Amino acid sequence: MNMDRFKLPSFGKATATHHPPDMSNVDTRPKKLMVANSPNNSYALANVIAVHPSDFQDNIYILIDNLFVFTTRHAADIQPGTIGLNGNQRTWGGWSLNQEIQARGFDLFKYSGKHSYLGTMDMEISFRTRGKAVNTPFDQDELALHFAKTFESQIFSPTQYLIFEFKGFIFDINIRNIQSIDLGDVDPVAPISTGIETKGILTKQTQLNFFKGRDGLVNLKSNNSLRPRSDAVIRSDFKFEDLGVGGLDKEFTKIFRRAFASRIFPPAVIEKLGISHVKGLLLYGPPGTGKTLIARKIGTMLNAKEPKIVNGPEILSKYVGSSEENIRNLFKDAEAEYRAKGEESSLHIIIFDELDSVFKQRGSRGDGTGVGDNVVNQLLAKMDGVDQLNNILVIGMTNRKDLIDSALLRPGRFEVQVEIHLPDEKGRVQIFEIQTKKMRENNMMDKDVNLQELAALTKNFSGAEIEGLVKSASSFAINKTVNIGQGSTKLNQKDIAKLKVTREDFLNSLNEVTPAFGISEEDLKTCVEGGIIRYSEKVDAILKHGERYVRQVSESDKSRLVSLLIHGPAGSGKTALAAAIALQSQFPFIRLISPNELSGMSESAKIAYIDNTFRDAYKSPLNILVIDSIETLVDWVPIGPRFSNNILQVLKVALKRKPPQDRRLLIMTTTSTYSVLQQMDIMGCFDNEIAIPNMTSYDEFNKVMVDSGFLDDNGRVAVVNQLSSVCPQFNCGIKKALTNIETARHDEDPVNEIIELMANSSA
Repeated sequence: MNMDRFKLPSFGKATATHHPPDMSNVDTRPKKLMVANSPNNSYALANVIAVHPSDFQDNIYILIDNLFVFTTRHAADIQPGTIGLNGNQRTWGGWSLNQEIQARGFDLFKYSGKHSYLGTMDMEISFRTRGKAVNTPFDQDELALHFAKTFESQIFSPTQYLIFEFKGFIFDINIRNIQSIDLGDVDPVAPISTGIETKGILTKQTQLNFFKGRDGLVNLKSNNSLRPRSDAVIRSDFKFEDLGVGGLDKEFTKIFRRAFASRIFPPAVIEKLGISHVKGLLLYGPPGTGKTLIARKIGTMLNAKEPKIVNGPEILSKYVGSSEENIRNLFKDAEAEYRAKGEESSLHIIIFDELDSVFKQRGSRGDGTGVGDNVVNQLLAKMDGVDQLNNILVIGMTNRKDLIDSALLRPGRFEVQVEIHLPDEKGRVQIFEIQTKKMRENNMMDKDVNLQELAALTKNFSGAEIEGLVKSASSFAINKTVNIGQGSTKLNQKDIAKLKVTREDFLNSLNEVTPAFGISEEDLKTCVEGGIIRYSEKVDAILKHGERYVRQVSESDKSRLVSLLIHGPAGSGKTALAAAIALQSQFPFIRLISPNELSGMSESAKIAYIDNTFRDAYKSPLNILVIDSIETLVDWVPIGPRFSNNILQVLKVALKRKPPQDRRLLIMTTTSTYSVLQQMDIMGCFDNEIAIPNMTSYDEFNKVMVDSGFLDDNGRVAVVNQLSSVCPQFNCGIKKALTNIETARHDEDPVNEIIELMANSSA
């Protein structure tokens, strides 16, 4: 092995001549030994294990239980057949005193090949005794020099625990990760490993990086501007998939880039850039998409103090000044540490859930107390006031970003704003994989379950709704094993052993769990209960026009918003045709705004309902809104106060407001009072119009009777002949015709009854 030159990954080139223990004559056959305590502190501080000369040679590597490597040192007071391990070594290996272990000589070069030396090693350092912690700053370069001198030639692995003495202080060291390299041919981008199976020999040229341990009590400093931060907030072994949050890869990347990337860089580099760290991160989006879950999990990805999690309403208090004091108390620890340590202070994270419930736009509450405004002012002052803190990160979560005071959203406060969308199909597959992980690992899910298929069937499902779907499917599977009798419930043990969640269980659960931002199928299907009767070529033409607009919205790069006015006489089938076009589109979000839902609401409640429905329509990639009978929605009447101008103005704005860049919306609005809409000056809000006429021929009416299964051929001929003689000009809406047919069907003389009814309707 060529060991003449050794190039460090970060600090350039150096010359190294290193001589590890000679393992050529070492017996590598396994031996069984009993665990004993280390003879004295010198063995613990040197990170060696005590062995009897009859068991192993002095200063060689041995492998315990095929995983843990140590260096030996002879001890006169250790008994043959025993091995002396200190407390940290026993903790790392999970051994107890007097436990039997297996040990053998270990040749790292046969195990690792050329990559047997340590290029870099990251370590967490903590005071062994918290009561003896001091604020004295410890120089990282001095620590690294002393560490290399003390433990040179020893083998280290990630997760290893050891004791380290420096200037009279005793520290616990935990190895985070290592980079194993070849001394003669260093790969500057050699992978960093966090697995215990990776091992390497420490040399004087190994780059040693110290980081604050979980307690954050060791005050580290460095004059080397290229050293990483000693309090890097992101754990080096962190992986996004470990969070168990699916479908948010892009969002996590943005969060990391904006909020955390600057905090893992050396402070000297950030100082040269002349920037400060981001202090506020706002997560917003529909309920159930994972905002709170991200905040809950964010502590696991950070090497920082435990986050303070506050539910918004908990801040408010009935006592004067108490609410503001609650805000100040959240920042008190961060302020004290920043005064003591400055830029070396640890990161303090404060998480606000339901942010909009407390930090509303100032002046909007109207309660006369001013408490809400004072709370907003207090948070503004703490986040970016006169006494600026650079060691805080405030994370807020809300479903209604529009309600939050605008001053909180500017740079310096919640400047990083990340929308947590409803997951796309790829994201839903990830969520299903996470939610069914245990089910699949324990062979509790049938092979006929296809997660890709389920992801395709769950358009507009949030992460929480997918979790509910999995629970529902499990309940269907469990129900098969339960026999509910009269007064007793029996479990069939054989069925329990064979329990599996099947595809059928998931399909059943899809009927039980529906997305909040999905398709209002019940309302839409009510509009087309009898189906679409194609009594004329005009109906086919209207449906084709509708399909064309659906394609335009879904495919065109320039048509994020298309607004249609569907107008015609009352009962001509406008709502049914609009509902049919919407249902055939297969868009993930389809919603109906009808007078039935707004009946009895106050004007302000109607405005809020309309506004919220439009906001919901921007949360899915493809959306359709059917606004039924717009003249009724604006409270139009032919006499008295004609209409609600406030509702009209809200609708005007909403009909013309384009959705976000990656969202598309088709609006279909129906009306029976075309001239009234012209007077209201709302026609300019529509891109196109579709006219729905009444039936105007007896041939069309005959087709309706045929489709409805009304009378036989002779009966229908008699009806048409008599009607045409009574009313030569036929004009009737499809809705009225169908109602008349159903009425006549139950009469003793259906032929004469339908003639009379249709004559009156056509007249």
